[in-house]
Amino acid sequence: MAYLDRQTATHGDGLSESARSERAWSEFTASNRVKRLALTEHEAVFFEGDRAERLFEITDGAVMLYKLLPDGRRQVVEILGEGSLFGLQASDLYDCSAETLTPVRLRAIDRHDLEAIPDLLGHINQCLLGQLQTMHDHAVLLGRKSAFERVTSFLMRFVPKRGEVGCAGPAKDGPDEKVVVLAMTRQEIADYLGLTIETVSRVFSDLRRRGLIAAEKHDRVRILDICGLCKLTGTH
Repeated sequence: MAYLDRQTATHGDGLSESARSERAWSEFTASNRVKRLALTEHEAVFFEGDRAERLFEITDGAVMLYKLLPDGRRQVVEILGEGSLFGLQASDLYDCSAETLTPVRLRAIDRHDLEAIPDLLGHINQCLLGQLQTMHDHAVLLGRKSAFERVTSFLMRFVPKRGEVGCAGPAKDGPDEKVVVLAMTRQEIADYLGLTIETVSRVFSDLRRRGLIAAEKHDRVRILDICGLCKLTGTH
């Protein structure tokens, strides 16, 4: 019996399962059933324990998800950017808090609408699978990497298509540099990496002494040697 993968199986309209899901998502998010929000920097989207009535999609900006321990310590769970979904829960309550890192534009989607339109689930599943891989990498970072490896891994996540499988390496002409915008305070970086702010500052200073990075502004860092930085992440 012939077998067709769900992503490539076609229907009467000639579209694959994946294409039908993406079309359904585009049509739905353009409708008046989706609320559009514009939030300022460091504004709460929701708090841990609030009723999980909505799913959110970032159309511009960055959001951090975090959990607070009883003694006030904070663990930043994930940093999310444009195109990311968050707020989808198995229970009726959010299991973490969400706060904007920059001015953010969001689409707010009622949870009941998702349950009523099955074609939307394919898009959601693809987004969540990508985020699951990122969380696996974060678990390794917290569980096994040194402070130095954590900070360098954090910086490398802002250099697209470098340091990953299939990386083409530096361009043959020109310096191997990139200016990255860190929309996070040193304390927020520390909370994401499971370190103290003093340790994060010490590693940044060490990287500057080694000639691997240079400070541009308070929220910008110029990576002077991407390959050199990548070799210190403990990934390769």
